Amino acid sequence: MKNLLVFLLIVISLAACQNGSDNGEKANQPESNEGNGRLVIYSGRSESLVQPIIDQFIQETGIDVAVRYGKTAELAGVLLEEGEKSPADLFYAQDPGGLGAVQAAGLLTPLPPEILDKVPARFAAEDGTWAGVSGRARTVVYNTNVITDPETQLPDDLWGFTEPEWNGRIGWAPSNGSFQAMVTALRAVWGEGKTRDWLQGIQANNPKVYPKNTPIVEAAANGEIDVGFVNHYYLYRFLSEQGDAFAARNYFLPGGGPGSLIMVSGAGILKGADNPENAQKFIEFLLSEEGQQYFADETFEYPVIEGVASSVTPSLADLDKLAIDISLADLADLIGTQDMLIELGIIE
Repeated sequence: MKNLLVFLLIVISLAACQNGSDNGEKANQPESNEGNGRLVIYSGRSESLVQPIIDQFIQETGIDVAVRYGKTAELAGVLLEEGEKSPADLFYAQDPGGLGAVQAAGLLTPLPPEILDKVPARFAAEDGTWAGVSGRARTVVYNTNVITDPETQLPDDLWGFTEPEWNGRIGWAPSNGSFQAMVTALRAVWGEGKTRDWLQGIQANNPKVYPKNTPIVEAAANGEIDVGFVNHYYLYRFLSEQGDAFAARNYFLPGGGPGSLIMVSGAGILKGADNPENAQKFIEFLLSEEGQQYFADETFEYPVIEGVASSVTPSLADLDKLAIDISLADLADLIGTQDMLIELGIIE
């Protein structure tokens, strides 16, 4: 409990420092109209990924939408500080960890059955306070000029990358939320000791550090690194822009590594929401066939409802054959993961 309180205070302090005088305020928010009302979203997903689907929602419903963008952990800290007085109606998070922190503080209200029934139980909170919206798989991106036969040249699981042959060839982003979610999953599956040994083993191989997934994929294609640990969909964004000549591809590890972890972005409605009906409409829109097709075709993520497929990415059903049997609730303990990374000197 002491560690939890310390972590929350740190997150809140960081959020306050990074947001400055804007903390608790909503930049560029439209005034409420007399028609269909308004909606205030705190989004831990980047503007480039989700603003287009938000624009579609505005066009179809006539609801005024104000969005505050930021990192999921930062916005979770802001919500914890604001409590039920938050101006936010809805929290749209990149991963279950941020949602779990707000959920644990009792700031989310249960979603109605018509929303929860659309989502597989494993992609929603056990208490029904948030629902997954789109799925992402952890994977290994590799340079195709160096790795010509990934099934024989790449390890079957993450542990193989601790071998000396990978010295200087790996890229990772330990400060990135998705990477930390992966390590949290490893702690749940491998235990504290083996996860610590793995992190130290990767450190010993002098990995190149990047701030997030996108530059790792680019570095793999440019030959700066041979492999990197990323989310699957970043590669497909490059392929859609540069074509098949882009010299990187994904490898989904068959032995319980990052390709075996499927995470979801998700959304929950705040208890103190002024516009809960519009918040519900937004989540319903994200989970509609139109919304899910957007994620499949435009951001290359996995739909979480049945009947929607992507022509680009491997099917979620195929990945399910590899998936770690882990509850998304186990991904909420980012505190322990961050403590471990700090202790090992991997992040500050």
